[in-house]
Amino acid sequence: MKFSVTFQDKDSSARCGLIETHHSKIQTPVFMPVGTQGVIKTIDPKILDDLNAQIVLSNTYHLYLRPGHNLIYRSGSLHNFMNWQNSILTDSGGFQVFSLARLNNISDDGVKFQSHLDGSSHFFNPELSMEIQQHLGSDIIMAFDECPSGKANKSDVQNAVERTALWINRCQKYLENNKFLYDWNQTLFPIVQGGIYSDLRKESTQKLIPFSSCGMAIGGLAVGEEKSAMLDTVSLMDELLPKRQPRYLMGVGRPTDLVRSVRNGMDMFDCVLPTRNARNGQFFTSKGIINIGNKLHKESFKSLDQNCHCYTCKNFTLAYLRHLYNIKEMLAFRLGTIHNLTYYMSLMETIRKKIESGVFSSWSNEYLNQMDSYKGM
Repeated sequence: MKFSVTFQDKDSSARCGLIETHHSKIQTPVFMPVGTQGVIKTIDPKILDDLNAQIVLSNTYHLYLRPGHNLIYRSGSLHNFMNWQNSILTDSGGFQVFSLARLNNISDDGVKFQSHLDGSSHFFNPELSMEIQQHLGSDIIMAFDECPSGKANKSDVQNAVERTALWINRCQKYLENNKFLYDWNQTLFPIVQGGIYSDLRKESTQKLIPFSSCGMAIGGLAVGEEKSAMLDTVSLMDELLPKRQPRYLMGVGRPTDLVRSVRNGMDMFDCVLPTRNARNGQFFTSKGIINIGNKLHKESFKSLDQNCHCYTCKNFTLAYLRHLYNIKEMLAFRLGTIHNLTYYMSLMETIRKKIESGVFSSWSNEYLNQMDSYKGM
C-alpha cells in the first residue's frame, strides 16, 4: 500500500492524501461505511458506488462466527463474497471480543470467550485474527489488540498497552511465516492504546511504530471517556504518529468530531452512526440533526434537506418519511441510510476541497459554530 500527502492546511494539521491499494485509490480524509457482517445494512454495492465510497469496513469477529472465514475464502475473497471491488479494511475482532462477547478469561496467550450469538466457546489470539483476515483478503488488516473501557483505571490501561505490544509482535511473525493467499498484499495497521493517559499513549506509540509500514490506528477512544479528553488525546496523537503514514481514528464519529479530528491530522474514520441513526429515524443535514418522529414533520411536504441531492431528498418529503418510520416500513431504513451516508461522504468531499483551496480552517470554524449551536428538530 502506498500513501502520499497531496495538500496541507496552513493553519492546522489537516491534510489531503492518497492511499493506493490493489483494489482502489482512496482520497483522504476518508470516511469508511461500516459493513460489520459483510453488508452495509439496507443498501447494496451499487448505492455505495453511486456515493463514491472508496473503502468499507468489515469485522473479523462477526465474519468468523458467521458465515465463517473458510467459506468466504472459497468464494474467492470477501470482495467477491459481497460483490465489492473497491478496498476493504477489516477490524481485528479485538474490540468486539471485549465489548460483545461474554469473557471467560484473558491472558497474554489470548482471549477465551462465549459467542454473543449462541453462547458457544471460542478462543481468539493474534495468530487466529491474522489467519481469518488473510482468508478474508481485505486490503488493510488490523492488529489484534486489547481495548479497555473508557472508564478503566490506569493500571488496566497499562496492562492493555503492554499486551497490545506483545500481540503486534505475534501478528507480524504470523504474517512473515504465512504467505498471502491472494494476488494482492495486505497492509497491517498497529493499534495504539493508552486511554486518555498521555504517558501511556506515548509508550504505546513508541512500542508500535517499528511494526508500522504504512499506517497506524488509534484505538480506545469513543468508548465512554469525556469528549474533551478524547479530543485532547487526538491532538496528542497528531504529535506522536508518523507524518508520512495515514492515521486511522477508530470508531469516530459524529460529523463535528470528524471535522475537529481532521484539524488534528487524522486521515481515516469509521463509525456506525450514519447507518444506525438512520434506522432510528435520526438524520444528519446541512442545518443540523433532524428527528423524523417530531410531530412538526407530520404535515411537512418539504424535502429532508434542501441542500442535499441524494435520492431520498430529491424524491420524498418529510411527511412521507415520517409515515414510513411510523409503520416501520423497511423502505424507511433504506432511504434514511442513503441520506445519512450521502451526508457523510459529501462532508468528507467538502473537507478535502476546503483543504485543497486553503480555506479549511476558517470553513471548519463556521461549520462547527453552526452545528454546535443547532438544537435539533
